[in-house]
Amino acid sequence: MLNNAEILSHLANRQKNFSLSRELYSDAGVLQADLENIWYKEWLFAVPACELPKTGNYATLQIGAYPVLIIRGGDGKVRAFHNVCRHRGQRLCSKPNGSTAKLVCPYHQWTYELDGKLLYARDMGDDFEPSKFGLKAIHCVDINGMVFICLAEVPPAIGDLAKQLMTYLAPSALADSKIAFSSTIVENGNWKLVIENNRECYHCGGSHPSLCRTYSDNPSMTAMEGPDSASPDILDHWKRCEEVGLPSRFVNHPKMQWRLARIPLLNNAESYTLSGKAASAKRMGQMPFNDAGSLLFFHYPNTWNHFLADHAIVFRILPISPTETQVTTNWLVHKDAVEGVDYDIETLTRVWLNTNDEDRQVVEENQKGILSPAYEPGPYSMIQEEGVVQFVDWYCDKMTERLTPSPAMAAE
Repeated sequence: MLNNAEILSHLANRQKNFSLSRELYSDAGVLQADLENIWYKEWLFAVPACELPKTGNYATLQIGAYPVLIIRGGDGKVRAFHNVCRHRGQRLCSKPNGSTAKLVCPYHQWTYELDGKLLYARDMGDDFEPSKFGLKAIHCVDINGMVFICLAEVPPAIGDLAKQLMTYLAPSALADSKIAFSSTIVENGNWKLVIENNRECYHCGGSHPSLCRTYSDNPSMTAMEGPDSASPDILDHWKRCEEVGLPSRFVNHPKMQWRLARIPLLNNAESYTLSGKAASAKRMGQMPFNDAGSLLFFHYPNTWNHFLADHAIVFRILPISPTETQVTTNWLVHKDAVEGVDYDIETLTRVWLNTNDEDRQVVEENQKGILSPAYEPGPYSMIQEEGVVQFVDWYCDKMTERLTPSPAMAAE
């Protein structure tokens, strides 16, 4: 296992615009450093808020060593807690999702209100103070239907992202949607390989026949430099969308941790379907027309998303081990859309179920090759893999910043 100094050496010695060293994609010490310096400190996409439509609805997830519980309280607010009883540490909820009137520990029945307050602890004596043993809260924000959490004691600023998401997601009205289908798979590859694979379409023509019916693998489709700099077809699409009040132009974090931009689909397609027609007859929110394209949104380290006129697809990744990553995909439709009438699951999900499985195979073969002693970092295509370079630069800069000892620590 590499220690922090050795990881810093790998980061410092990497060749610009080349892939990372084998150890950065496979070493257990690197994964631990990734968890401590990125996953435990950055805002993470957790769930779509519509997964928790009613009071007491909850979802659980595992972020490294931390079991996490997300639940909707009686006041309608979504909160996050460490999924750990304050008595002897039992997990309160073991299922991926469910519903409960109160949070009751299955071990000794300590009982908590949905806002984390301890309500009942049997036979603890007269000097016991329940107010000191509420659940430990995790920073949690619901931004227009996307719930983000942060495990850090002091989270990074999220105001700029929140402002843009509130604007760009408003027409989709995610709060008025529901989950039509959910899929969770495990890809036998490092989490960074999963993100890298998502950040380019260099591989799409050879790997994604169903996706490429509607999604262009032309690098100019996703390589944008600003709100007034894109290929002519995208600029025309932005103009058309914005004329009817649909926010579309490229906006991004200064260091590319997140980005929003709406793109047209191929041949005026309406949705990610094999036919190119809408998968749901009931549009999302206030979307003005079927061929509004896809609003692309990514946020490092763990989500990419597509918001279309008829449905939305939200993705979440979580690292399991140095060479295993959980990928969860949710397909959202309007809450009043009726399965079998307005949409069918096969049409709605086929393209991205295919694409996810194809990406899984690509990532797994990538990981197997990187594990070979013969592997050495190779050059990225600056035409096709600009998004990968942006991600790798973001990762390396963030890790270098957080692993570098402060002058005071270095002097000790």
